[in-house]
Amino acid sequence: MSVSMLTEQLEKAGIQTEAYATTANGKTELPVTPNTPLVVDGVTVTYFKRLTKDHSHFSPALLRQLWKQVKSFDIIHIHAWWNLVSLFSCLVALMRNVPVVVSPRGTLSPYSFQNKNIGVKWFIHQLLGKPLLKRCHIHVTSNREAEAIDKIVKPKGITNIPNFVKLPGQTVEANRQTGAFKLIFFSRIEEKKGLDILLDALPFVVFPYTLTIAGDGDSTYINTLKALAEKNGVGANINWVGFKGNDKFKLLSENDLLVLPSHDENFGNVIIESLSEGTAVLISPFVGLAGYVTDNKLGWQCELNASALGNNINFIIGRPDELTSIRKIAPGKIRADFDEGRLVKKYIDLYNNIING
Repeated sequence: MSVSMLTEQLEKAGIQTEAYATTANGKTELPVTPNTPLVVDGVTVTYFKRLTKDHSHFSPALLRQLWKQVKSFDIIHIHAWWNLVSLFSCLVALMRNVPVVVSPRGTLSPYSFQNKNIGVKWFIHQLLGKPLLKRCHIHVTSNREAEAIDKIVKPKGITNIPNFVKLPGQTVEANRQTGAFKLIFFSRIEEKKGLDILLDALPFVVFPYTLTIAGDGDSTYINTLKALAEKNGVGANINWVGFKGNDKFKLLSENDLLVLPSHDENFGNVIIESLSEGTAVLISPFVGLAGYVTDNKLGWQCELNASALGNNINFIIGRPDELTSIRKIAPGKIRADFDEGRLVKKYIDLYNNIING
């Protein structure tokens, strides 16, 4: 979403922008004609077949086209890192002396290096990734991400600009009722998001509450979490609603507190989405927006363990005046700070500064 909104806003600002992508659609392929430019929401997009069906997304066709056309662009902006499209596209651009911006999207965090395929990642990083990144400009979406990358590699520069986040035209009028305190977890359901910690925290909550869990993920893992909830005796308090799309803002507005105890989050779009509806947030210090939230008194952060999380929920339930204040001030604050016109100017300034040396 953030990448598509960036390209759309650049086009609206008069910056000729093209997007190259593969036909990857999970384990299947997108129903598009490969190698044929399409106009998608005002942006020219070309999709290329991939040879691999995993997260490597190797696409010789994309790399061939990039080699031919790369000199016609002033700058190449690559999103994410641990795949063969990103790595070799970066190599192609640098070989052809076109400046590169890399947005790692959380893929260069300590958690990423320590989570999966540790040995392979470090081998690729030392052999190819690190030498390439030293010649690139890196775009991050939080100070925390910038600090993490600075410990891994010394690029030409690191620039912090927030993600674009698609917000509703106006705050949804919430159908909120008195009674049990309403918690919501809204995210992809995977180990990194810390939902298991939240389920272990619920037995510490001493006030009446409900928890809505919105999101999808691996069914085996979800069943493990449901079993954990039953083991903890909190299953009756939980409503699993699955994936939510365009109706997510209404759902967020109907709850009292969004809880996101992630182990690693370079930004956290859902934080902005929740606050745009006035719903306060409780997050771990490993969420990129943690500093923004606490600096602007839009929510709380706490240590990433069950007892701390449960005790913080108890504390927040006892602060109705603060929750009411956040509900009033957050929507306006978010719309001002994440205004699309304001953000796109920052990206254009980044590109111009790089192009002009």
